Amino acid sequence: MAAGSDKGGKGGKRTTAKRDIATRVSHAGRDRKLTLGGVNPVVQRASTVVVESASKLFEPGGWTYGRHGTATHEALKQALCEIEGSTHCVLAPSGLMACIVPFLAFATPGSHVLVGDNVYGPTRRFVDRMLSRWGVEATYFDHTIGAGIAGLMRQQTKLVFVESPGSMTFEIADAPAIAATARAVGAISVMDNTWSGGVYHKPLQLGFDISVQANTKYVSGGADALSGAMHSDDDKVYAQLKDTIADLGSNVGPDDAYAVLRGARSLALRMEQHEKAGLEIARWLDAHTAVQRVLHPALESDPFHALWKRDFTGASGLFSIVLKKAPTERVHAFLDALELFSLGFSYGGFESLAIHCDPQLKRTAGKPHFGGPLIRLSVGLENAGDLIADLDQALSAL
Repeated sequence: MAAGSDKGGKGGKRTTAKRDIATRVSHAGRDRKLTLGGVNPVVQRASTVVVESASKLFEPGGWTYGRHGTATHEALKQALCEIEGSTHCVLAPSGLMACIVPFLAFATPGSHVLVGDNVYGPTRRFVDRMLSRWGVEATYFDHTIGAGIAGLMRQQTKLVFVESPGSMTFEIADAPAIAATARAVGAISVMDNTWSGGVYHKPLQLGFDISVQANTKYVSGGADALSGAMHSDDDKVYAQLKDTIADLGSNVGPDDAYAVLRGARSLALRMEQHEKAGLEIARWLDAHTAVQRVLHPALESDPFHALWKRDFTGASGLFSIVLKKAPTERVHAFLDALELFSLGFSYGGFESLAIHCDPQLKRTAGKPHFGGPLIRLSVGLENAGDLIADLDQALSAL
């Protein structure tokens, strides 16, 4: 059965396009050959897969070896396609791997890639440390470039990589303009769509060739599994991604696949809570005397609000704040005073997190001037009032 298709119990195959995402994800990947009659798929731990006959040993697309996936992985891919609204899905063992495989699939020695200046730090490190070794030149572009990216295109440009919003500074890119420009010159366009969880933003519908999701974050929601996914509606792009990750010998373990699928079932509901609490807290912080600025595109005062409103249908619980000028030791005192916000990387889990962004903020296309310490907050599933009280008492340490 093709990834993204769905059979809904006794009625057989059903038309799902008009159903809400929560309904579609709840029922995806539940064909009896995947679940063996249970509600959830089996956790199939397998390296060797025994086939029915000699003719099936080399059958294209079949389950012939554990590295290429099992029933557990197939069920997950079907659910993820429903979330992203995609035709095809390729799994990766982490969000970072999902970000870098498109570079490996489409960039070649002597080629050129364009990368948003505000991308996920580990993606940038891969481009700087690895791609350059293989003779691929990268140009970083300002997030506000829009259709102006045409001026950076070269004959050798093979791929354009965008993250929107940027996961520390939350700029929204003009996605349709960038995608259209890339398509006009034959370059593959890739969007890191992790901030939206795949629920509130559909890059493929805006013209992108590939949408990347770090399932580790919102999709899983449990802070206990590593996984990524690459989505595409293009058959040739999908085949290239699938072949590349197979050649790398890289796949998601069945237990992580199961954990991500279990989390995905409640994603739509959780995203509603992340959005609601995140906005309540962002608005409270926007009025706090210790806070200079809140970087959250869903706030009406945010400079990227119009683009967000045009291209997104909602917001997650991840945003940043710029504090009034303070020495590093006072910033650390604020962070250390937090009781409900843990200090840690990643986001999208049930637990609220905070990090100091300044030490890892790297830009080359432009130099952001925030005028104060930059703190990123990931609002979890705790009570918003309790989180506000925690921030209030910690801000007094500044």
